[in-house]
Amino acid sequence: MGLKEKLHQFRVKNHDKKWFPVFSGFHTFLFTPNEITKKGTHVKGADDLKRTMNTVVMALIPCLIFGMFNTGYQHYLATGEIEAVANGFFSSGFWTWDNFILGFSKILPLVIVSYVVGLAIEFVFCVIKGHEIEEGYLVTGMLVPLIVPVDLPLWMLTIAIVFGVVIGKEVFGGTGMNILNPALTIRAFLFFAYPTWMSGDKVWVQGAVDGVTKAGSTDAISGETVLGYLAQGNTETLAQKYDLADMFFGFIPGSVGETSTLLILLGGLFLIFSKIASWRIMLSAVIGSLAMGLIFNGVVSAGWIPEYSKFYTLMSFEFWQHLLVGGLAFGIVYMATDPVTGSQTNRGKWIYGFLIGFLSVMIRVFNPGYPEGVFLAILLMNVFAPTIDHYVIRGNVKRRLKRLKNATIYPKTSGEVEALKTETV
Repeated sequence: MGLKEKLHQFRVKNHDKKWFPVFSGFHTFLFTPNEITKKGTHVKGADDLKRTMNTVVMALIPCLIFGMFNTGYQHYLATGEIEAVANGFFSSGFWTWDNFILGFSKILPLVIVSYVVGLAIEFVFCVIKGHEIEEGYLVTGMLVPLIVPVDLPLWMLTIAIVFGVVIGKEVFGGTGMNILNPALTIRAFLFFAYPTWMSGDKVWVQGAVDGVTKAGSTDAISGETVLGYLAQGNTETLAQKYDLADMFFGFIPGSVGETSTLLILLGGLFLIFSKIASWRIMLSAVIGSLAMGLIFNGVVSAGWIPEYSKFYTLMSFEFWQHLLVGGLAFGIVYMATDPVTGSQTNRGKWIYGFLIGFLSVMIRVFNPGYPEGVFLAILLMNVFAPTIDHYVIRGNVKRRLKRLKNATIYPKTSGEVEALKTETV
């Protein structure tokens, strides 16, 4: 008897034991047991929750690897040990082992803590509730290290993960029942509980020399974000510090996985092609962000806001460039498209995505102290997604009733009437 058959017999024999979900979680980590239903009619598909989550993780891997190189690059660039890359994405000065090793040493602990703490909580709740371990945290565990600063203390990350998994998901019933995106719940906790660690004591001060953190400044690894540079009123000199290629390819400071718009775009196309994520949400969110950006640009062009206003620089920022900086693109592709917390109807997805993009740019501009708003916009729309679907469905019902009321009902023939009487009897 092979190992697989022995494990299967052990599953059958100990299915009702208290700690069985723990064994089952390790047993089915990379495959699904050959157990099928024996009775009734069921619709069978090639995909399941495990395959879906693993597909999203694969789409995140390029952002993770790029983040490791970029972390080391931003560190050595801030300390003056290297100069800015000259040949863009294909520069040998960026793809060096020194950059990767430093980034790997900083990011790997974030990934380990994210998965160990999060999965431990999942195991505990599965044992308490007596149900199978769900694979929903596979994506959350990868998202969390990509949306936090690379120098975030691990104990802060641990507390935030406990809060996010328990309050954001488990209290609602676990994977598939939560109304808030767990990864964004974790980031929201960090944002409000430890704001200085998320953005610095004096936000967006140039990185400290030699990578040593000085009082009131971010360190050389965190660096100074593009949005922070704009919030200081540096619109005119932005092109000298960060050109469009840097912003698109990702050679800019920021959270681990949010900097490369190119890789995020490729990951989004992969998720759309594999039918994991909704293209309607992505496209409508892009349209919403462009619309809000155009409104702000129009306000500036009309001269309705003075140049000394603290909102002026972010309002005058080119509307389409909002998609290249901060976490807007990353949030649209990987978190707004969460099938559990997003709208379920097709029309609702258009409304849901549009409002996410629209509100993201609005919050970004009107909140210059912490100029980022995509995670707040997505969490807000997570709450309103059921309401959007409710009114979309009610609208469909009203339209159908109206069509029925105006429909022409032809009289039935005598033969049809007799047939109806026979069926009724």
